[in-house]
Amino acid sequence: MTANNRFTPPFILKNPHIQSILNSVGPRKIRANRLAKQLNSEVLTLSAKDGTRLLGKYDRSKKPNKSVIVLLHGWEGSSESAYQVTTANYLLKQGFDVLRLNLRDHGDSHHLNHALFNSTMTLEVAEAIESFFETHHYRKRFLAGFSLGANFTLRIAADHGTALGLTAAAGICPPVDPTNAMDALDNTLFIYERYFFRRWSKSLRKKLSHFPEHNYAEVLDNARTLGDMNGFFVANHTPFDDPKSYFESYALTGDRLAALEIPAYLISSQDDPIIPVADLQKINCPEQLTIEVQPFGGHCGFIKNLSAHSWVENRLTDLFEGYL
Repeated sequence: MTANNRFTPPFILKNPHIQSILNSVGPRKIRANRLAKQLNSEVLTLSAKDGTRLLGKYDRSKKPNKSVIVLLHGWEGSSESAYQVTTANYLLKQGFDVLRLNLRDHGDSHHLNHALFNSTMTLEVAEAIESFFETHHYRKRFLAGFSLGANFTLRIAADHGTALGLTAAAGICPPVDPTNAMDALDNTLFIYERYFFRRWSKSLRKKLSHFPEHNYAEVLDNARTLGDMNGFFVANHTPFDDPKSYFESYALTGDRLAALEIPAYLISSQDDPIIPVADLQKINCPEQLTIEVQPFGGHCGFIKNLSAHSWVENRLTDLFEGYL
């Protein structure tokens, strides 16, 4: 790893929990709220071939370089998440157009589809991106994602990268073995499990307000942990019988990425409190995949200063500008 792509935060920001938390709150969130009002985003509803509809925010650069970056957020994030907005703003300044695409039931999109979101739904995301490219033409097309969105990014790159005409893809801190990631979530600082429990519960209640026939209000009222919720929703709202088989279905382990035909990058940190860095060893790394492991960064943070600017924004620019 060269000095140009090494992330070295100041001492005060080396704690992985500070890195992870500052990714979404504090100065970055304040800046994102301001930037979101300044962006002249076009709201798009993109359709997959089965009629699934996904919501996106599309922004054009004022100095376009004839390329676009599709950004995918993490679980229970959205196109309005602080890291999505600040990253989009930075990329726009570098000449990239940006599409921030919401996964099903994320952002303000719960009303668009009857069935609930689950993490196997890469096909509808790929087809929504394809529909975007049918009406928006670019010389270079890039895909990048954070956390679960990074997992989606790498699977889409492997399964549909060539068909979509993607130039390259990058995933930041993806869950590689989701079973281990869920275990880590249960055993690290309690605020992470509580954060996702509250966010997922709120999202599911919003879904229920649009589709009351799902009739799971009592389950939500009685659930106390993510494990409680996974036990019910996996068995009743996915094709899988239990959480273990569900988590295994979207793992990046073994030869899952063997079909990669476009350049792809996986960026992770050794101190990620949610994604065990040892899981990277479970990937049979294909020739087209480059794995970068930074010593610091927490989960998707890589915060480089007290204003909470992220090194990831620079790194994505460096990676993708190499293909222009």
